[in-house]
Amino acid sequence: MNYHLRHVTTYEYAEPVDLGVHLLHLAPRDLPGQIVESSEVRTEPAPLFAREGRDHFGNRVTWLFLPALQTSFAVTSEARVAVGFPAPPAPEVTAPWERVAGWALAGSEGAWRAAEFVFDSPYAPADPATRAYTAASFPPGRPILAGLLDLLARMAVDFTFRPGVTTISTRPPTVLAQRAGVCQDFSHLMIAGLRGLGLPARYVSGYIRTRPRPGEKRRRGADQSHAWVGCWLGPEAGWVDLDPTNNLVVRDEHVVIGWGRDYGDVSPVRGVIMGGGSHGLAVSVDLEAA
Repeated sequence: MNYHLRHVTTYEYAEPVDLGVHLLHLAPRDLPGQIVESSEVRTEPAPLFAREGRDHFGNRVTWLFLPALQTSFAVTSEARVAVGFPAPPAPEVTAPWERVAGWALAGSEGAWRAAEFVFDSPYAPADPATRAYTAASFPPGRPILAGLLDLLARMAVDFTFRPGVTTISTRPPTVLAQRAGVCQDFSHLMIAGLRGLGLPARYVSGYIRTRPRPGEKRRRGADQSHAWVGCWLGPEAGWVDLDPTNNLVVRDEHVVIGWGRDYGDVSPVRGVIMGGGSHGLAVSVDLEAA
């Protein structure tokens, strides 16, 4: 599936900004199943200094040093991307989940890169209640992908997509208690629960198509940055991406920007400014079939 991506973030400041330094995660990464045909990130005002590179996880990043006396800051990212991720293996042939946890714990060849995603992180801390909720999908000996799909289905029934009931600081225990939130919340909840069982899980940042296929319902989380979960199935099967907000295995409706331990590692725009006073923020995202 071919897509045209456009993401615009605009800040309006009450007072001039004397200095701005920003880190952007806005450029899609090339992957097996995802080909970036073109990609551009523009800012207004133009930066005094800009550099592109890769972060610890291999994601594409842009560092910006912005000039003084700005009262607004706009970032526009545009890209053309071809997406077609391979289907995962049949659930029943994947390894028992305990074996996958054992491989990650040992950190042996084929597992050590996944092992760093077993540990808790600021937005997905260890929590007994979250672990217990997740464990219900993983009885002894169950193939790991069968457990993951059961967890997705349970979350689709148990949780309601409801913007405005959480903030960036909301953690999985609160989401579990209120049974409502948005894509970021559901992803952190799933990640924390899987890590509680010793299973590697990572936070994936990107986008989901804005308009559904004919006859299909609109996906939750469109028109903004989206988030889902990458789960490690073992050294042979590798990673599979799962969207708990939409009860989907990621195939051809998502574009990946990058991944990390949680939102804090791959937030689209982050930085430090001097001055500015109060500010307003507007975000617009379109991921259209090309």
